[in-house]
Amino acid sequence: MPEDILSQSEIDALLSALSTGEMNAEEIKKEETRKVKVYDFKRALRFSKDQIRSLTRIHENFSRILTTFLSAQLRTYVQISVASADQIPYEEFIRSIPKMTLLTVYEVPPLDGNIIMEINPNIAYTMMDRVLGGYGESINKIDKLTEIEKKIMTRIFDQTIDQLKEAWSEIIEINPFLTELEVNPQFLQMISPNETVVVISLNTTIGDTNGMINLCLPQVVLDPMMPKLSGHYWMQHAGKEPDPDNIRLLEEGIKEAKVPLTAELGTATVKIEDFLNLEIGDCIRLNQTIEEPLVVKVDKIPKFIGQPGKQGTKMAVQILDIIEEGEEEQYER
Repeated sequence: MPEDILSQSEIDALLSALSTGEMNAEEIKKEETRKVKVYDFKRALRFSKDQIRSLTRIHENFSRILTTFLSAQLRTYVQISVASADQIPYEEFIRSIPKMTLLTVYEVPPLDGNIIMEINPNIAYTMMDRVLGGYGESINKIDKLTEIEKKIMTRIFDQTIDQLKEAWSEIIEINPFLTELEVNPQFLQMISPNETVVVISLNTTIGDTNGMINLCLPQVVLDPMMPKLSGHYWMQHAGKEPDPDNIRLLEEGIKEAKVPLTAELGTATVKIEDFLNLEIGDCIRLNQTIEEPLVVKVDKIPKFIGQPGKQGTKMAVQILDIIEEGEEEQYER
């Protein structure tokens, strides 16, 4: 019997509950109403919550890399962090940003489409002032950019987007480059107004200036990455076996590393008075006889048992045994 059709016994039980007051018709109506979910077709959700979380994680890494890069370039305090990651229609993104702001457009081959970075004018002018040797003052006159200022800002943000390449390298190799710098959002009708975009908002502090940097990622750019944005892919990726070439290079690098190696002839405990009265030629008796083997330490940790000797005219230590892990304590003196 289909689930939406009640049997006669179920109908009788329901009527009985209503007549005795055990159930209220209004409560049933409210429960039915709560099951209805409003869906806005203008705001179609193209990405799952899992994929949005993955994008947030990637751009948290981007914000850390960008913080380090700008701190070095501007030689001042810089702090960038992800404020939010939302999927909205492109039209809504354009309406949400100031009428006059700094907009940079980038191509990201081999991916199709372009991405947009919107930089708050206060932040943009602070960066330019620092590059020119100033204190980082912000003057919002974005609608009156000179050709020289445009050239300087183009150079700054062309270098800035290079940091995105490193952040996205976990998912895909891209070669982003700046193609356009604009100040009026209305002139950037690159995609359909109703197309879904993911907007990554970054809280940005440079010196005493605060503002936002927004990254607009259209669906056409993200489509090839969709399968790699799931939690399943990240777990698989994390569980992959290491590259044998990387292991070999790491081993070769470790072999060249230098570590302090000491052969301990023995130890002694002396009084402070005797220590202060030591003179050239005095002998200190060690707590170890010449027949006993030596403890050979690597970076102060007991690792080998050896005996003293000579190799040609030089003093040497012959390794007799290896101290296994967990046995170091019994050789500590």
